[in-house]
Amino acid sequence: MKKVFSGIKPSGDIHIGNYLGAIKGWVDSQDDFDNIFCIVDLHAITVQQDPKILKEKIRETAGLLLACGIDSEKSVLFVQSHISAHSELAWILNCFTPMGWMQRMTQFKEKSEGQKDKVSVGLFDYPALMSADILLYDTDIVPVGEDQTQHVELARDIAKRFNSIYGQVFNVPKAVVTKPGARIMGLQKPENKMSKGGSDTIGLLDSADDIRKKIASAVTDSDNEIKFDSNRAGIYNLLTIYELFSGLDQGEIEKKFAEKGYADFKKDLAEVVVVDLEPIREKYNDIKESGEIEKILEKGADKVRPIAEKKLKEVKNIIGLG
Repeated sequence: MKKVFSGIKPSGDIHIGNYLGAIKGWVDSQDDFDNIFCIVDLHAITVQQDPKILKEKIRETAGLLLACGIDSEKSVLFVQSHISAHSELAWILNCFTPMGWMQRMTQFKEKSEGQKDKVSVGLFDYPALMSADILLYDTDIVPVGEDQTQHVELARDIAKRFNSIYGQVFNVPKAVVTKPGARIMGLQKPENKMSKGGSDTIGLLDSADDIRKKIASAVTDSDNEIKFDSNRAGIYNLLTIYELFSGLDQGEIEKKFAEKGYADFKKDLAEVVVVDLEPIREKYNDIKESGEIEKILEKGADKVRPIAEKKLKEVKNIIGLG
């Protein structure tokens, strides 16, 4: 089976954008691929984190992945910082990556805007570490959101450059973007991708009442016609969420709400989301109380460590280190 590598940052609250755009697809593909799922805590510290909260979020993220359906018997789940080869390979790749390639990364430009001298070197170098994550495991496929495809292209370029110098060392990965869930937008700012936190977001652990309140106050427009029109960002985003949670197609949804207004639609949407997320919250609480999270993360790290260390040793030997 082809090998898939996916990472998720343990910062902020895991939300329905993460679930619909990434996690649900990971769960559904476990029988089709050799999956490695990584909680990328080293990426999280590219911006300052509260140490206590970060440790809690790492475990919470793992628990939510398991609650959503990641099966530790089928897939590997581990924490990035538990495998030191990620950091070592990232440094080596830095030495083979032209500055010009890194300076083209649009996500760094967006995230660093306005920070000037306060932005960390780590945030600038984020794509090199992501490349190391991917290349360590001879990854074939990297499922990503649209905003991350440029980073996978960088990993491909680095792999090709390294291979052109030393021979076939790295597998050249391919980015796969899942649509339409890969682009769930904010409830209050539907022109921007949903982020982790606040009234703009529906977290997987939000209460039913919070979900209803957030959807009721979500931005729409004055039209009041329930149609899939990408030029009407607010209602289009809510309809996309409804489509993905309900399983109905766009025509069925438009027909269902043809004689109804936004208030009725939002009420129905909220209940669809509440019903779908309730079993995830319940399973998460069970997993958290069972004490199994640490055991599963340790098991995952033990499984991938020999793979990562073998690739790192190969790279170090071929470039003359040690």
